[in-house]
Amino acid sequence: MSIYECGATVQGAPHLGHIRGAVNFDVLRRWLEHDGTTVLHVRNVTDIDDKVLTKAAEAGRPWWEWAATNERAFLDAYDVLGCLPASISPRATGHITQMVELMRRLIDAGKAYAADGDVYFSVESFPEYGALSGQRLDEVKQGEGPVLGGKRDPRDFTLWKGAKPGEPSWPTPWGAGRPGWHLECSAMSTYYLGAEFDIHGGGLDLVFPHHENEQAQSRAAGDPFSRYWMHWAWVTMSGEKMSKSLGNVMSIPAMLGKARAVELRYYLVGPHYRSTIEYSDAALDEAVSAYGRIENFVQRVVQQTGSVEPGVLCADFTAAMDDDLATPAALAAVHTAVREGNVALDAGDQEAARGAAGSVRAMMGVLGLDPLSDKWSRSSTADNGMQQALDVLIGHLLEERQRARAERDFATADLLRDRLSKAGITVEDTPGGPKWSL
Repeated sequence: MSIYECGATVQGAPHLGHIRGAVNFDVLRRWLEHDGTTVLHVRNVTDIDDKVLTKAAEAGRPWWEWAATNERAFLDAYDVLGCLPASISPRATGHITQMVELMRRLIDAGKAYAADGDVYFSVESFPEYGALSGQRLDEVKQGEGPVLGGKRDPRDFTLWKGAKPGEPSWPTPWGAGRPGWHLECSAMSTYYLGAEFDIHGGGLDLVFPHHENEQAQSRAAGDPFSRYWMHWAWVTMSGEKMSKSLGNVMSIPAMLGKARAVELRYYLVGPHYRSTIEYSDAALDEAVSAYGRIENFVQRVVQQTGSVEPGVLCADFTAAMDDDLATPAALAAVHTAVREGNVALDAGDQEAARGAAGSVRAMMGVLGLDPLSDKWSRSSTADNGMQQALDVLIGHLLEERQRARAERDFATADLLRDRLSKAGITVEDTPGGPKWSL
């Protein structure tokens, strides 16, 4: 299975809207791989672009250093949110040769032309233009500004930009310059995945003109290109798309001050990838609580039964994921298993509880959220000593509370419970005795 994800234009540090797309594609990849399918996952880096050059100049930094710094910030954010590394993350500047070859094919086929150092794609020469986005040729506007130089038609889009003073450039048969944005992804995707590949994806805002232009130039050159397209919706604040230009961004470090990384991932996974997420602190808090219920159940089963290995996926979960990655329904199946497992645990049926917890681990693993995975587990070697110390200290307090209750000294029992609660420790009275969790 081959998938191409339109990655970051590294003009600045990543925000929540950027990372949502990476998490969506990570869930897709994990679902494809859960039954043993091998996935080739290409996520590009646009490291040369008008926005990169502008932001670097504003910061007084070399464009290449600015791009590399922000690229590392994106990679760190992907890792923090539990995204598997892409098979490869090609940079645009490393694939100029492939872009020149694609332009040559288009010019030879009469689909593109050079003029005054620039190279343009002739939209009128490709009758299928608009098939992806539903654009009509007589309404097409590329957003590239006024028609200048030798551009023949305002609907034509730029493949190659002629060299300008102070900007980086590379030599081509039509003059030195730098690539246009749309050209970059077509050249990189087909270089690594072949002339035809399975899935191409990106944000909803990329459908036009970016993905429309990618498809047009690739098919005009003779490449079948992507079989399927997937587009994820935005993260908004007050109804506006989260973007740097609007100033309504939530940086990843800022978000990690509000929730743990795994809880933030749960928040992003919960809605369907085609549904807009309207950010609010209240919605994030709900996601934190929901993940906590799952995590606490699995930890309770481990505490009472010793261990839990990933089990089988629920049929409802599988059906949901097969239905265009319907993660809301998939998580509903997880919470159903959690409720049933808690009932079994409270009834003393450890075998049924362990089975439910195993299924929960398997389902959450597909979503990259397994509480006992190496990535998210709180029981790492470093934490083990702390856990044991807490067991001893809290155990003594619970014994005191049990004695107070036995002596009907409920005021003392309540006081001890309140002290634990203020420390973030929840006490649950079960038939097998009191159990605590963070």
